[in-house]
Amino acid sequence: MPATRERIIRAASRLMQRQGYDGTGIKQISQEARATLGSVYHFFPGGKQELALAAISRGDQEFVEVLRAGLAGDPDPARAVVVLTRNLVESLRASDWVDGCPITTTALGTVGRLPDIQSAAADAFARWRGIVFDRLLESGVGESDARDLAHTVISTLEGAELAAQVSRSSRPLEVAGQHLSRLIASYR
Repeated sequence: MPATRERIIRAASRLMQRQGYDGTGIKQISQEARATLGSVYHFFPGGKQELALAAISRGDQEFVEVLRAGLAGDPDPARAVVVLTRNLVESLRASDWVDGCPITTTALGTVGRLPDIQSAAADAFARWRGIVFDRLLESGVGESDARDLAHTVISTLEGAELAAQVSRSSRPLEVAGQHLSRLIASYR
């Protein structure tokens, strides 16, 4: 069994991913983590906001792994983005369409109110764009185009993943993958 602190972070991450920042309470996190409220506040004296930052960090790390694995799924980044969208579909379907982006739901409820959380989410998105940028650059896409394409890829995946969740359908991600693939191929 993971250590108490790790269980608390996992529970916070999962609950905030599904319910958002405002929809998730400290008591619920402690129950889900099988930890006392005292333990939660011991490890996270900053309370819910500190937990949200840890949850975003965890979600960021998890998606970095998914992103890298998907983009490594084919030597051609145009085909690799299709592999990535298929992986996202499989993950969403396995969660019964509830576990989308590990950061967006948490961050959206805090925009304009909690700048530290907003900043952590922005840093995660920048990191993800950087991974896509590096992969495109390695494949011969020019620096300026790779930067713009990386923005397009991450933004499109975010929207398609949300649309897939809402519609409980793989179609939005499949279509996004096909069109991103064509777009990336046009730059090579």
